[in-house]
Amino acid sequence: MDHYYSAKPTSESNRETWSTKVNGKDFTYTTDAGVFSKNAIDQGSETLMVTGAEQTYPEGNILDLGCGYGPVGIYLGQTFPDRTIEMVDVNERALELSKLNAEQNGVENVEIYQSNIYESVENKQFAAILSNPPIRAGKKVVHEILEKAHDHLVEGGQLLIVIQKKQGAPSAKKKMEVVFGNVERINLDKGYWILASTKQFSPESTNN
Repeated sequence: MDHYYSAKPTSESNRETWSTKVNGKDFTYTTDAGVFSKNAIDQGSETLMVTGAEQTYPEGNILDLGCGYGPVGIYLGQTFPDRTIEMVDVNERALELSKLNAEQNGVENVEIYQSNIYESVENKQFAAILSNPPIRAGKKVVHEILEKAHDHLVEGGQLLIVIQKKQGAPSAKKKMEVVFGNVERINLDKGYWILASTKQFSPESTNN
């Protein structure tokens, strides 16, 4: 069966272009069959992008993990023009759309490439990782995103996740607490939790 987390969607292409406002800013997106939330920006993604844009991060690139057709990464690219936003997804069709949408919205400080979770960013660390995880892919995939984020953050870097209470937010919160030793719900909107964990400084770096 074809899912938005399939690498090569088999559903027939049927592109549509539409415009929307996020936080008073205008955006135009082209979407297609076989990508997540093709008719409008998902409420969870919108809550994540607006909340993520309000945070303070250490120096470094930001990773939009599971970028879909690009709304979160493009919004962050506009908000943080001096940073590079790396946008990854397993879905080839979604990545094509992300590149098109970055261009349509005049956002150039993005790098968009294919990655199955952290596969293509193995040796990289980021100032922040933001993700609206693919709940339908199952708990194992969601928890892999949470567990491996720690290794891919610089010290002081943040993981921000959006997840609905009924789709496992309390369980994700517990997992982030175990992995990072800290977690905070920094926003709540229409049942969507924004959970944030910070990679703590190691004793070695604070003693120098």
